[in-house]
Amino acid sequence: MPLQFNPVKLFAGSGTKDLAHKIAESYGKPLGNVTLSKFSDGEFQPSYDETVRGCDVFLIQSTYQPSDNLMELLLMIDAAKRASAHYITAVVPYYGLARQDRKDKPRVAIGAKLVANLLKSAGIHRIMTMDLHAAQIQGFFDIPVDHLDGSVIFVPYIKSLGLENLTIASPDMGGSYRARTFAKFFNAEVVICDKRRKRANEIESMSIIGDVKDLDVVLMDDICDTAGTLAKAAALIMEKGARSVRAVCTHPVLSGKAYETIENSMLTELIVTDTIPLKQQSSKIRVLSTAPLFAKAIANVNEHGSISDLFNV
Repeated sequence: MPLQFNPVKLFAGSGTKDLAHKIAESYGKPLGNVTLSKFSDGEFQPSYDETVRGCDVFLIQSTYQPSDNLMELLLMIDAAKRASAHYITAVVPYYGLARQDRKDKPRVAIGAKLVANLLKSAGIHRIMTMDLHAAQIQGFFDIPVDHLDGSVIFVPYIKSLGLENLTIASPDMGGSYRARTFAKFFNAEVVICDKRRKRANEIESMSIIGDVKDLDVVLMDDICDTAGTLAKAAALIMEKGARSVRAVCTHPVLSGKAYETIENSMLTELIVTDTIPLKQQSSKIRVLSTAPLFAKAIANVNEHGSISDLFNV
């Protein structure tokens, strides 16, 4: 019996409209129309301006600033379900609260699991995301998870730089697996920055495990928040005799004084994606688009194709 393909409709939440437009353009289909009604007390209500009955619906929304963007996504999911959508996929380029993936001290929430429960309860059949803070977050879902790999985007760019003495660095011990995986694409060595924190977003001390003298170093991380860790690691790496230091981070959260910190750092450049829109421009920040990758993943899901094919660099 031949496979049947349902009509595809793409919709964007208000937090990720620029990326959603790029995804739709790359996919070859315009975004559907959504109206977001707002009340004076801050409450809002999304509504679809076209039918979604019997359609495969893809809702594109990153959940940075989760109190608004996550709630908007949940309401869009519920509205699509109640409007008889056939299949609902949440396309969440940046999965907010992913840093809360375990109980690392008593009496704290596991936010990543709570978000998974909320999305599933709202009515999604599938989630598509990129570079989760911890890959095991996929196990928080009892539905299919398409976990796209940002290496497909970053590796070609790093190769284009023609760095002769490339070494990959992890800004902390927790990111060592990510750095080693990335280093395999270049047959490069890995060094690790061992840091100790006083509290969240505040570093007490840092040291480097490995030699960086006369090397071109690329720091690899999934999230850049305040940029304090990257700036401190870059300064230490250059102090140890490196020729240059760059950083690759998938999700540019960039809160607080992050832009100022990056501009004043020893980083040659910070390479990020457009999973989160930049709040301002910076001469040191280069943005690579995830739109073609997400568009291809959406097409493969709709056509029952393989997602693993998209992992080939």
